[in-house]
Order: sequence, then structure tokens, then C-alpha cells
Amino acid sequence: MKGLIQIYTGNGKGKTTAALGLALRAAGRDKKVLIVQFMKKWDYGELHSIKLIPGITIKTFGTKDFVYKGKAKEIDYKEAKKAFAEGTEGALSGQFDIVIFDELNVVLDFELLKLEEVVDFLKKKPEAVEIIITGRNAPAELVNLADLVTEMQEVKHPFQKGIQARLGIEY
Repeated sequence: MKGLIQIYTGNGKGKTTAALGLALRAAGRDKKVLIVQFMKKWDYGELHSIKLIPGITIKTFGTKDFVYKGKAKEIDYKEAKKAFAEGTEGALSGQFDIVIFDELNVVLDFELLKLEEVVDFLKKKPEAVEIIITGRNAPAELVNLADLVTEMQEVKHPFQKGIQARLGIEY
């Protein structure tokens, strides 16, 4: 089976959730999935449940501090490079059918990695490996390379009513 490139982007909620749903579906068909999370060193609920699912490996990178565009620290660049290396090595290893680069679009938007490096990898990725990329502000170059692009559009959000992120729902 030929592996495609999929992107989940946009300002709406659900990009990571969609990628995790795909991982769950794939694991149910005995596929091996590597999830590399950029800028996510917090205690998200998926980290607890995914450990219980055979066939899915998840690795998180970043710090517990928020990263703001234009105000990244040296550690943020280092963590982004480590995460990307982990994902590309996983894709090239032959051990995984699917590699999810969670929040890679944000990393590129914040210029923590060079877009050219990501484009070069995608152009030479193993043919059988499915690549999933999530995050807001997908660059046009990635959109052009992708086989599937879904844009999540926010219509209404509980934050607009002052409802904060809820345990087990948003994190």
C-alpha cells in the first residue's frame, strides 16, 4: 500500500484528535504507528491511554513552557530538531507504517525548523509510510505536497464563554 501525506490544519479544534483517531484505527489493523509530538511536554490524557495500545509509540518533545512566535528560546529550537529527527528516523527505519508529526505546522510557522528540511524529507519519504502532519498555519509548500488536507474551522468554541480547558476533554 502506498503511504500518503495527510495534513490536519486550521484554527478549529480537533487536529491532534483526528490524527490520534487515525492511529487508533491503524493499531486496530496491526499497523505500527509512531507519534512525535512537538511543543507538548504537558500531561495530556492521550499519553496515559496510548501506552495501553499495542502498536502505537508516542514521544513528546518541548518544555513545559509555552512557546510564543518570535520569542522562542534556544531549548525550543533544540527540542524541535530532536523531535523532527525522531520522526524522520522512525519513518526511515522500516519499523512504522504511519508517522504522525503532531504540531509540526506550528513549529514551521514559528521558524523553529527550516521548511526546506521538512520538504526534502517529504519528497524522499519511504513510499509505504503514511505521514500525518498537524497544526495551525500549514505552509503552502506542504499543502502542495500533501495528498489530503483537512482544514478545521472554528465556528464556536467554549473558550468564547470563558470555559477553560477541561481534564479528559481538551487535555
